[in-house]
Amino acid sequence: MDEKTIAENIQHSRKQQKMTLQELADKTGLTKGYLSKIERSKKAPPYSTLNKITCALGVEITDIFQKDIGTTQEKPIVIGKKTEGRIIRESSRYVGYDYMVLAADKPGKNMEPFFIFAPFEFPQMFRHEGEEFIYVLEGTMEFKYGEKTYIMEAGDHSYFDSRTPHTGRSIGDKRAKLMVVIYFYKRR
Repeated sequence: MDEKTIAENIQHSRKQQKMTLQELADKTGLTKGYLSKIERSKKAPPYSTLNKITCALGVEITDIFQKDIGTTQEKPIVIGKKTEGRIIRESSRYVGYDYMVLAADKPGKNMEPFFIFAPFEFPQMFRHEGEEFIYVLEGTMEFKYGEKTYIMEAGDHSYFDSRTPHTGRSIGDKRAKLMVVIYFYKRR
């Protein structure tokens, strides 16, 4: 997936709704400057930030990944092949992690599944509406949820209310790989 497409689609969605950067900043809790950099730099932000932006814009996160943002149509099933994965790479500007969006072509879904790769370390705690499921596929991660810290290894999983602040980081010699599914109570 082309990161430039993601940045352009964010800007397109915002302008289509006649929303200013300041209004989007107020809705997301992100700064106007940071949002401007995302739109201008043509680089995709971390998934959690992308989620905040799309929720504030009232669009599906999968819409942002489409080449032609205005052509979503109902699809009762989407089959994803591993050769078609859309990996969004971390950059020095957007420190966090690489991720691969799953079922990106399925509009109107209530869950957002994706993989997280790399030696990630989140500089902040995240919180958002809904519930989240994390399954550690490889490696070890330190997971912070509220005031508690957990060590999770391959095969471990966590299901939690994502309104509670949470974050994580890969630890150990092997880079952690996670499967994450976010469920949203309300999309709009």
